[in-house]
Amino acid sequence: MFLKKYIFLQAPYFKFKSLKKHINIVHCVAHNPKQKYSLLMKNPWKFLVFLYIISGTLSSCSKFSTSQASNTSALTGWKLNDERHGDFAINQNYKEQKTPPGMVLIEGGTFTMGSVQEDIMADWNTTPKRMQVRSFYMDEAEVTNAEYLLYLLYTEKIFPPRNENYRHIYEAALPDTLVWRNELGSNETLSKTYLRHPAYANYPVVGVSWLQANDYCEWRTDIVNQKALMDIGVLKPLLENDSIRAEGKNHFNTETYLLNPNLIFDEGANIYHQGSNKLEDKDSQTKEAPFNGKHVKLHHGILTPDFRLPTEAEWEYAAKAVIENREYNTLRGRKKYPWNGKYTRNKSKSKKGDQLANFKQGKGDYSGIAGWSSDGADITNKIKSYPANAFGLYDMAGNVAEWVFDVYRPIIDTEMNDFNYARGNLFLKKVIDQNGKVNIANYEDLVYDTLPNGKLVPKNIPGKVMYVPITKEDSKLRFNYHLANNASVNDGDLINSRHYRKEAREITEKSRMYNAPLSPKSYLDEESGSYKTEYDSKLRTTAIDDQSRVYKGGSWKDREFWLDPAQRRFLPQYMGAEFIGFRCAMDKLGPMGKGKKHPFTKK
Repeated sequence: MFLKKYIFLQAPYFKFKSLKKHINIVHCVAHNPKQKYSLLMKNPWKFLVFLYIISGTLSSCSKFSTSQASNTSALTGWKLNDERHGDFAINQNYKEQKTPPGMVLIEGGTFTMGSVQEDIMADWNTTPKRMQVRSFYMDEAEVTNAEYLLYLLYTEKIFPPRNENYRHIYEAALPDTLVWRNELGSNETLSKTYLRHPAYANYPVVGVSWLQANDYCEWRTDIVNQKALMDIGVLKPLLENDSIRAEGKNHFNTETYLLNPNLIFDEGANIYHQGSNKLEDKDSQTKEAPFNGKHVKLHHGILTPDFRLPTEAEWEYAAKAVIENREYNTLRGRKKYPWNGKYTRNKSKSKKGDQLANFKQGKGDYSGIAGWSSDGADITNKIKSYPANAFGLYDMAGNVAEWVFDVYRPIIDTEMNDFNYARGNLFLKKVIDQNGKVNIANYEDLVYDTLPNGKLVPKNIPGKVMYVPITKEDSKLRFNYHLANNASVNDGDLINSRHYRKEAREITEKSRMYNAPLSPKSYLDEESGSYKTEYDSKLRTTAIDDQSRVYKGGSWKDREFWLDPAQRRFLPQYMGAEFIGFRCAMDKLGPMGKGKKHPFTKK
């Protein structure tokens, strides 16, 4: 109250002062501490009131300039999001990426990849390497039977198997339920019930190959983005619309939508408009549905990045969760498991003695004695049945092992790259037709590849953008990549060695690093009308090839040795097992963290 009264009485003092003198005073206060002190001693009350007024003025100017800058190009002065200036939609007020449903943020950092406390085989398969991992999101638990069943039911509705054209699309997504069979075991009931019975709804899905897990991640990207467009009023609930419920014609694809919304839904612009909330009057848009009638693009920040399988480095980093052993910018000790300590049993009073993960206790012992089950499960268990690690991830040891992105090689090569390491990149490019337009697969483009185990997998699913591997011409004069398929880059084979010869440009028997069996070749025998497969009959010394994918973590069927996150194994990408599941990951865009102190930050 006194301050307001003082300002009122002294108003003439501020009224007659020149603007130039005010600027000089502010400059002195900011850059001359001695001058600031002399002014304060000479007339302290006037000085304090002056600072109060100036600070308020500068604050309001700051807010005004900030709001103006958000709609103006800072380097050109051109107005953004303004129809008079071209209506260039650029979002400069994007706050941060939202955490996807079911995921947690894994803040990136450095760690020692491949550091194990036990190496029984002494095969240098887990040589310690220092690695930097970028921040990413990861599912807090494995994909469950219920979640995978949603994928199957959705696929069945979009591409019904009763239609011969789509039958193999649905069948290619089905897990191998026969993985539960055993020649000397009584597990046939699990083959019939584990995937679909509600008793196992929240158990991790198994019998899924690496290829199927990868397809699920792609589908999840599309279904999440489809819902995002429905939530903001751009798309109607597609499955309720009779006009686009026709078989195979309501398949939403994110890439196709970003390219041209009129190309989705069987390439029919009129069909797309029937499935969208297109408004003729732009003024009728509301705050609740600001994008009605508009093409939502990537720079709007609404559509989510791609879901994918985590890389081996990401999975191991997330499982170890060394963040809880951090002392400022150093680590205290080493971790053998996703939790702290040398033992697998719980130390808390209420659950003392219980196992912290679901794994095989010993020969013929998967759960313990009846009435006192040490881990609560004889096969898999419900997700989140055991404590989470420091990142909030469940079952990073035990329950099921998990597929990761990487092609398997015995040695992790970080001499060439120690930043976000991954092996197996396949660089593609869009198929462009003679008219310069991107090709969208239609129903005539749908073809099938035959896997070595005889299963058919679809290629060029209708509604998707068509891709082909890049060529040497595409990578000419580049220094960061040269090939389309990078599974064998710098792994010691002839082409990547100092003994490189011009005549060894193509992968041949002589240039193969690993003496693995050649991939079986399947073909349709026109005479019999059935598929036949030719197998490699030569004696081989290894099973490692470019189709071998890494899986990490122990499972309900493994001993304690495999619970160490650094341990690694492999399996052909087209095979599934009753002890292998998966979870999805997503890149974190923008800053590493969320701008808040981490719960393990020392005060």
